[in-house]
Amino acid sequence: MTHSPAAQEFVEKEAGALRVGDQILLPGGSTAQIGSIDLESDDYGAPALLVVSTDDGGRVSVAVGSRVSVVDVPAYSAWDDASVTGIDPGIADSASPEVTTAEVSGHAGQASAVVPPLPPLPPVPSGPSEDDFALIPEPSGTPESVVEQAAAAHPGRNGVGLLSERLTKGINTKSGSCLRDLSDLAYELYVVLKDPSNAISVANLLNVLPFDGNPGRWTSIERSLSLSAYIAREEGRSELAELYEKLLRAPEAEETDPFKARMNAKVRQRALNEPNLYDKEIFRAMDNSNHEAEREWRMLRLEALLFLRAHGGSETIAEPELVRRIGNELEAVRG
Repeated sequence: MTHSPAAQEFVEKEAGALRVGDQILLPGGSTAQIGSIDLESDDYGAPALLVVSTDDGGRVSVAVGSRVSVVDVPAYSAWDDASVTGIDPGIADSASPEVTTAEVSGHAGQASAVVPPLPPLPPVPSGPSEDDFALIPEPSGTPESVVEQAAAAHPGRNGVGLLSERLTKGINTKSGSCLRDLSDLAYELYVVLKDPSNAISVANLLNVLPFDGNPGRWTSIERSLSLSAYIAREEGRSELAELYEKLLRAPEAEETDPFKARMNAKVRQRALNEPNLYDKEIFRAMDNSNHEAEREWRMLRLEALLFLRAHGGSETIAEPELVRRIGNELEAVRG
């Protein structure tokens, strides 16, 4: 039944803390009792909208994370024999990933609502500091001279030659294409030419660049950091590898809103759990005996595996399995 809000006092509740039986303030100014609560997800499967049905047959949509005015009365004081379990009033900040059930039974009958809480709030990563960047070895000379030195170590190699020819004309770290050439050169040096020393020297030209909010530019830096972390671990330099991995996660520290951070973490974890490893494309190239296409797809798979390794694996691919797969891809590409 809808009631007039006159002479009623209200408190605000998080949307996720609403329970069956609450008297909420409706958009039109009247109040109504919640009869049931349904949860709708967005296209990524994340909780997004609570659909509240009231006892008078009305429906109200409430965004997850928003706040709703509720009549301020002692919790279920009219229902002396009510049993209440489940959703904590602080559900928006709850760390419990389990689905909870709010059940109310008593003189007014019985109603229930199954409301999964939001994903747990991930640990807030600390962004890289100037001291972190200072731990990365400085280049011996100008960026262009680092590229020249790497190219000189591999005369006659077309891949390195073409990339270095473009880069030695001038390295502009504001240019997305320049950053891509640098990351391509680092991969060419390590993956194809088995030259980790020059590869990481070139990669460090990118690794010292902070995240500036531009996803396009960051992709090249991300590739470089993933490769650098792998090389460092292979050489037994675990502290340096951890530094590269911390820098790789820099964008995660940018979001300060807890709700958005939680949603971003869920989407990010899904991407880690369901990576695109280009299986269909590789098998198709193998079936067509297209070795060049197969190599290109395997390079993309290798990049994806290195990215996963830099994140410590995922819920579907453990780190030891990643190490094995990376070794297989390196052997296939180099062969």
